[in-house]
Amino acid sequence: MKVLLVEDHDELREATLAVLHAHGFSAVGVASAEEMDDLLQHSRPRLYVVDLNLPGEDGLSLTRRIRAAQPAAGIVMTTARTQVSDRVQGYESGADIYLPKPVDPAELIAALKSLAARIQPWDVRGPGVAATLETDARLLRGSQGAVRLSESEMRLLSALVIAKDNMLERWQVAVHLGSAEADISKDSLQNRISQLRKKMIQSLGEGEHIRSVRKEGYKLCVNLQLR
Repeated sequence: MKVLLVEDHDELREATLAVLHAHGFSAVGVASAEEMDDLLQHSRPRLYVVDLNLPGEDGLSLTRRIRAAQPAAGIVMTTARTQVSDRVQGYESGADIYLPKPVDPAELIAALKSLAARIQPWDVRGPGVAATLETDARLLRGSQGAVRLSESEMRLLSALVIAKDNMLERWQVAVHLGSAEADISKDSLQNRISQLRKKMIQSLGEGEHIRSVRKEGYKLCVNLQLR
């Protein structure tokens, strides 16, 4: 089972990855939330190990985003903070298990095996989920049926699902659609977004699914779950 480790301490990250690999997990490590977002465009793990103290976006915020995008994922939070209030914050953010540092490797492996044995199947939709995005098959499944997406449309929707506040700047949208900001016009970008909106209407029904935010970018306005 795939594990994504988010840990900014280089030596600790590499040592933890070695332990995970030795116990049969397919594990990848990143140093920040930004690196995680880049990785999730291409790979969708079922288990996460998230350090609380990260550069930029902290582990609490990151865990909330993971939980919102992937309700069935298993999340272990690790931190040097050991106060009860800190643990409560960790659980409230969506963590399944909160482990104080230094984490005993045997306990981490036991925690991950426990989560792997009981996390829900990916095809179970949570309450209020409007649709699922099947990244491998590039299918958007909603109340009106399934619609096949292009590779770039799938990348963009996946990025919007995991983005903070479900919003990307214009240049980020252009990159996910396969163009550098310098070589895509405003009209061309709007046309690409319009095509994606039409597909979303086919799958989800009428509504404002992607909103243009003046001088900022685009915001996803529907609850999607990644599979």
